[in-house]
Amino acid sequence: MRAPTEFLSETIEIDDETVQSFQEKGHAAVRGLCPPDAAAAWREVLVEAALRHSGETRPLEERDAYGKAFLQITNLWQREEAVRPFVLARRFAGVAARLLGVERVRLYHDQALIKEPGGGPTPWHQDQFYWPLETDKTITMWMPLVDATPEMGTMVFADGSHRDGFVEIGEQISEFSDAFFEGYVSGRRFPITKGRALSAGDATFHLGWTLHRAPGNATESPREAMTVIYYADGAAVSRPRNPFQEADRLAWLAGLEPGRPAAGPLNPVLFP
Repeated sequence: MRAPTEFLSETIEIDDETVQSFQEKGHAAVRGLCPPDAAAAWREVLVEAALRHSGETRPLEERDAYGKAFLQITNLWQREEAVRPFVLARRFAGVAARLLGVERVRLYHDQALIKEPGGGPTPWHQDQFYWPLETDKTITMWMPLVDATPEMGTMVFADGSHRDGFVEIGEQISEFSDAFFEGYVSGRRFPITKGRALSAGDATFHLGWTLHRAPGNATESPREAMTVIYYADGAAVSRPRNPFQEADRLAWLAGLEPGRPAAGPLNPVLFP
């Protein structure tokens, strides 16, 4: 199936109030970023591609907390030609640039995240824990490809938590990170934005340091979502703070040395 691409080169207006709220809270929702008919067509393309490349065969009960949270398939734009227009869309990257307050953004990577029926919660975490980037100007777009209710596991955010920057716990997304950050969020008294109902093609955007989680999927339908991660052009590669950042430096930044511009062959400028 061919999904529509014309709208992907267009830009949309993001009002000042949304930008201000994003900068204060570290996250924002943008409704209708992908029009409903287009979202339905792209769901077919993206989910089929993701499932073709998912190597997960274990039943849910045999997986750890990370594995129970979702099926994760990264860099679909490199695996499937049909996916490229969606991941490289100027429309989405333009929103990321506007919210970050920068002129140009590059691609870090994409990932499909499918929370299966009965899938477990996504533990509290910071995305940028994994990213060796010397900048706070990083952002994740999270777009459900189906109408998603809180019962399916939509995103929960700790408002303002991005201001604390990197919180070193030495552990990736896990039951430990969830327990640690549950206490951290409570102790710092961050207001919580609970998961909201989102239509297919709506999107949330959050900064790399914004603490977030998602409940498990208590429904009989998969929560299918696509994410794209962006960062400000001009950022440098940072010295990895943990083994996960070193793995990312090699995988997504072409092994560029710390201090070099983060501008590898997998990191094209997507806006403007």
